Amino acid sequence: MAMPSITTAVANTNADIYALEAERTGEHPLGSSQETLQGKYGAISAHTTGRDTWQQVGLMLVMSFNCGYVLSFSNLMLVPLGWVWGIVGLVVVGFYTAYANWLLAAFHFVGGRRFIRYRDIMGYLFGRKMYYLTWIFQFLTLLLGNMGFILLGGRALKEINAGFSEHPLRLQYWIGITGASYFLFSFLIPTMSAMRRWLGVSSLLTILYITMLIVVLIKDGKTNKEARSYMVSGGGKVGQVFDAFGAISAIIVCNTSGLLLEIQSTLRQPVVENMRKALGLQYTVGLTIYYGVSVAGYWAYGSTVSEYLPQQLSGPNWVKVSINAAVFLQSIVSQHMFVTPIHETLDTKFLKLDESMHSRHNIRRLFLLRALLFSTNTTVTAAFPFMGDFVNLFGSFTLVPLTFVFPSLIFLKVKGKSASTTKKAWHVFNIVMFSILAVATTISAVRLIVDNIRHYNFFADT
Repeated sequence: MAMPSITTAVANTNADIYALEAERTGEHPLGSSQETLQGKYGAISAHTTGRDTWQQVGLMLVMSFNCGYVLSFSNLMLVPLGWVWGIVGLVVVGFYTAYANWLLAAFHFVGGRRFIRYRDIMGYLFGRKMYYLTWIFQFLTLLLGNMGFILLGGRALKEINAGFSEHPLRLQYWIGITGASYFLFSFLIPTMSAMRRWLGVSSLLTILYITMLIVVLIKDGKTNKEARSYMVSGGGKVGQVFDAFGAISAIIVCNTSGLLLEIQSTLRQPVVENMRKALGLQYTVGLTIYYGVSVAGYWAYGSTVSEYLPQQLSGPNWVKVSINAAVFLQSIVSQHMFVTPIHETLDTKFLKLDESMHSRHNIRRLFLLRALLFSTNTTVTAAFPFMGDFVNLFGSFTLVPLTFVFPSLIFLKVKGKSASTTKKAWHVFNIVMFSILAVATTISAVRLIVDNIRHYNFFADT
């Protein structure tokens, strides 16, 4: 597929029109100098901006957040909290993340300037230190999230193998196959906008495995009615408190990504309105599905629900195999959204922007960049195959600030002089409260990692 030679997003309305013209023609509308467009906080991108409809982005959000990760949420979100606090947590965190993303979407334009990356707006408003801090937070979130996806795909493939053999291959073999599959997809479908042709396939796979899963969960729930228990257990009161913070991290992970502005950059005008429409689709249709699966899994198996639901399902072997196959194939598509901002940064830095993305020079670099990223992530995942750790860690000290703290900082910086005292107090409260939450959830995540390291060796076959 031919890609435009350069895509731009710039500081004012006229420049934005020029940028969209550049996408269509593949030429610099303001001349050959990249510095003219780039400015202090890079407006140039090797990837496509300003083309996608809100329906496409909304569907991408719904499908990506309804990936195989939902198969671990019953265990991670509800087991540590129980029914009452679990439901309260789902509702409150779901509402708060929807509000925070709705707020952040309004700051895609500030002072007439369009920001296509989260770190750019933070650098523009708060200086270079915040630029790099945001960059680190985002990339840690995306890298850890991608490792979780690789582990998820490996688990699905191992479960398929276990359905046909009493002695399945070690998890690490399947992690390697998953990493290779993700690499191949990212090489052939290099940008977020290019996913449009695969969203239909992703939707069918999601509907397939969610439907089959719900049917089996209802059947198992009716069968296990007498045996299951919903009692919250743990290592005493202190252990239960830390587990509860870990559950909050997981709820945050299932609702947000920390890359809203990067996703928003792909939308056509009016950008803010279209992003909010897409968010509306995510937090209605999308949230209903992944919350529904999480609640159904906890209802069916209680506090003994597995970290990976298909391991616990009853019924014929072909059902388990079908669910795991659909989960693996769907994860290839959905993981791409969460790792594309890393690809975009590397491509913009190392590819020749005055040539097609698939020119002879760029195709070699594209291959090497993708290979380096996925070989590193796959190796680390094989060494530390603890799915809960990935979810809790990147839902704590990175996603909490990106989702809740930074949008309130932006609001106070941009709107502080004109906002009412009540609004300013509200955002100060958010900054303080969620900063404390970030510390607490990070301690909980580190505690979980240390505990797992005690129980597992490197490259454990979990």
